[in-house]
Amino acid sequence: MGAKPVRVVAAACDGACSGNPGPGGWGALLRFEDGSVHELGGADRATTNNRMELTAALALLEALKELPHAPGLAIRTDSRYLIDGFSKWIQGWKRKGWRTASGGAVLNRDLWEQLDQARLPGVELVHVKGHSGDPDNDRCDAIAVAFSRGQMPAMAAGEVVAASDLAPAPLQHLLSRLELADRLAVQGYGLSLVELAQLVEQPLQQLERRSGPWRWRDWQVLPLEGGRWRLERDAGGLGDRE
Repeated sequence: MGAKPVRVVAAACDGACSGNPGPGGWGALLRFEDGSVHELGGADRATTNNRMELTAALALLEALKELPHAPGLAIRTDSRYLIDGFSKWIQGWKRKGWRTASGGAVLNRDLWEQLDQARLPGVELVHVKGHSGDPDNDRCDAIAVAFSRGQMPAMAAGEVVAASDLAPAPLQHLLSRLELADRLAVQGYGLSLVELAQLVEQPLQQLERRSGPWRWRDWQVLPLEGGRWRLERDAGGLGDRE
């Protein structure tokens, strides 16, 4: 019996452009459950930042078609344009014959059509704030910027990458918690108070005093029946902020 295929457990992408329009680049990465990382990237001499964001996401989705991946896998990106277009606007564009609400032609239609065809069941796009210390987002940005400047960055090609090679240990620990939070939010999992305390790294006694919704980093923490809690990606702010 053959070895069980190694699954993708995290994915991220980013785009960059010098001049916008101008020379651009894109970067993406796949993180596997055995600790290995595969990085992708490319360049375009005359493009825009948005086209590079879309190209990066398309490259990830096409790669994921051929790879086993963990349930609830989410692609992390700092592009609201990519997320909103992919999850909200595209169905309306298609109904209107690839026209916007104002009647204008949809920009980057060629890439949007390819992204629509590349959709994978259960794989969502989630927002992460750019330049906020997220190691995977920062790494994709570095790859994209290098390509936009005509450079050829060294990229991981499936080898196991030590945490010290990617980011300091505290950031690696934070990244694992953020990835877990994303998966829990997508799955709608109800956390016990003990599980929640472990995830957000706050004292149990402090959490016991909470009764209403509150914010932890990029998520709303919402109360459920039976003393459990659910995470939901924050759309811009109800509840107290942590």
